[in-house]
Amino acid sequence: MVEAFMLIQTEVGRAEVVAEHLATLPGVLSSEYVTGPYDVVARVGATSLDDLKAEVVPSVQQVAGITRTLTCPVAEASRP
Repeated sequence: MVEAFMLIQTEVGRAEVVAEHLATLPGVLSSEYVTGPYDVVARVGATSLDDLKAEVVPSVQQVAGITRTLTCPVAEASRP
């Protein structure tokens, strides 16, 4: 499985609603609204990088209220 963090900026006042909606999408493993330069951080995953790029990222980017995303693929995960 390929995973990535998506750093998401939203319209003012939409972070909580966007985070809740993202949590319902296929491929979204977790979604949190945060403070700082980004409003929402989502962890996403797919079976391959191609599937992540073709299916998961576009579905996230189409959510109403999102103004900008930055996708950061995980190079190596540390698991307990």
